[in-house]
Amino acid sequence: MSRKVLVLSEVRDGSLRNVSFEAISAARTVAEGGEVVGVLVGESVSALGSELIQNGADRVVVVENEKLKQYTSDGFAQALLAVVEQEKPEGLVLGHTALGKDLAPRIAGKLSSGLISDATAVEAAGGNIVFTRPIYSGKAFEKKIVTDGLIFATVRPNNITPLGKDESRTGEVSSLSVDIKDLRAIIKEVVRKAAEGVDLSEAKVVISGGRGVKSADGFAPLKELAQVLGGAVGASRGACDADYCDYSLQIGQTGKVVTPDLYIACGISGAIQHLAGMSNSKVIVAINKDPEANIFKVADYGIVGDLFEVVPLLTEEFKKLKVHS
Repeated sequence: MSRKVLVLSEVRDGSLRNVSFEAISAARTVAEGGEVVGVLVGESVSALGSELIQNGADRVVVVENEKLKQYTSDGFAQALLAVVEQEKPEGLVLGHTALGKDLAPRIAGKLSSGLISDATAVEAAGGNIVFTRPIYSGKAFEKKIVTDGLIFATVRPNNITPLGKDESRTGEVSSLSVDIKDLRAIIKEVVRKAAEGVDLSEAKVVISGGRGVKSADGFAPLKELAQVLGGAVGASRGACDADYCDYSLQIGQTGKVVTPDLYIACGISGAIQHLAGMSNSKVIVAINKDPEANIFKVADYGIVGDLFEVVPLLTEEFKKLKVHS
């Protein structure tokens, strides 16, 4: 059964986030040969429409308004609902990001629709679209299908493989005028505390530090390793509570959930709250002086040793590999 599926794409600092392309890929599966329509919401974002088409969208609908320059749930909900009313889709896909987690339930409520959140896999099987999502902090997985109405889901970043860019693809980029009104909040300025560089939630490589880094300066070798590998730096709640780093780097049940290709845990004991945020990483490397640390139970590779000795050695070896590659 072919379907029309809308995908809300996310823009940060004038560029499309990678999760937008992953959501398009998921939407292709949901559409089952039907039409995938990208949706761009913001101020001066229409130029990004062609990039969405090159990455798998058939066409793009753009809602531009100066009141949409910064994300607000009121403003974006009005814009997206207007597109839904015009297009009347059978499916809707968003990224399971801070924006998606805030906006999707609001949209689902307005549409009286169900919502499958935080999907890590999407497949067509037995005449249904089957979504796989983690439960119990990642200890188990469940499979869900939508039996009636709109197929509405959010997808976890770094889990759905993008279709890839094809510059030969073309499609229509149209505009929809929406009168954004009755905003209960207006954001005048956004102050980012996150570290510069690779977005932690979308990073393919994450180097994380725990209480074992001992101080804010202890993150220096981790940052150097992350830079060499083109990755991002994260932290356990213990490191954040100790003021070694900002809470924007926190990974865990009460922080960010990451699923990189490579996760290197440095001086992290492996409390269950932290494991909930990273245990689904594809390859986990643990570095800890305590051979009995819980982190080794989930690690694919373990190094028992002082992180201040091990991490610099790893950094030098990776530098050599890059020179000869």
